[in-house]
Amino acid sequence: MKRLFIKTVLATVALAACGLAAAQERTFKFALQNPKGHPLEIGAQKFAELVAAKSGGKMKVNVFPGGTLGGDAANVSALQGGTIEFVQLNSGILASQVKAFEVFDFPFMFANAKEADAVVDGPFGQKLHALLADKGIIGLAYVELGFRNITNSKRAIKTVEDLAGLKLRVIPNAINVDWVKALGANPTPMAFPEVYAGLEQKAIDGQENPLSVILANKFYEVQKHITVTNHQYNPQSIIFSKKIWDGLSEADRKVLKDAAVEASAYQRKVNRDKSADDLQELQKAGMQVSEFSAAEQAKLRDKLKPVVEKHGAAIAATVTELQAELAKLRK
Repeated sequence: MKRLFIKTVLATVALAACGLAAAQERTFKFALQNPKGHPLEIGAQKFAELVAAKSGGKMKVNVFPGGTLGGDAANVSALQGGTIEFVQLNSGILASQVKAFEVFDFPFMFANAKEADAVVDGPFGQKLHALLADKGIIGLAYVELGFRNITNSKRAIKTVEDLAGLKLRVIPNAINVDWVKALGANPTPMAFPEVYAGLEQKAIDGQENPLSVILANKFYEVQKHITVTNHQYNPQSIIFSKKIWDGLSEADRKVLKDAAVEASAYQRKVNRDKSADDLQELQKAGMQVSEFSAAEQAKLRDKLKPVVEKHGAAIAATVTELQAELAKLRK
């Protein structure tokens, strides 16, 4: 009887210990490039709130905005090694891991945000995220940076020819280098945390980003001109370390996935609601705004077609699949 009692006590202690272990708090790091107050940072904070709520406080996400944990390439490497759990970055940058992601950097691929949502949230976007698993990366959801526009400190850009000779910072990958070259400008690949200093020190003349990024990072302090081109749409991926993911329970994985999907919808709404005011804010800050005429916009598209064809050849099946999805949406 005494032995039975001891066994029961030991079993109870063991079960309690297991329960404590299961309830142990996990703390994750979430790295992104844009600063506090940007819609991407607001979305990341919303994600952190949702993870805490859905896990009953068991999981905590600490958000590190503004490139404080390094540039995108360094963040992805750290994520693969398991020292950073979450990273949020332009989906096109993941082309260095899976080449098919390069399709997200093709100029004028999406006509509007509704098209982009349908593609990234549907089978096409999910398939691309699934391809990252072999690279030590789990794709959870897509948020957005939005449509990109060109700024510079030299002159107003009202025609394609006005871009000639400008030294423009680009996201460090081949297609971005090539499309800037195709417009007669000089591409300068540069990690995002270095851009403001590069503009301030005149190492580069300009850069291209969505209005929200230009405003949040105070590029208006070092740039005089902005041209609304909407030449490229950037979805961003919320990714997680597979090294850490493999050690999580199915319940914990579901918490992270559900929170990412919910935060994604929230972030896009915040970004789109805010973008209507961003251009006015940039003008108030002293930037001079110009837009291409319909004829110049058509010329811009024509100049960039050979770049899309060149890079599309290497991922032909992916391009065909995306174009088929877009054709369905446009019917």
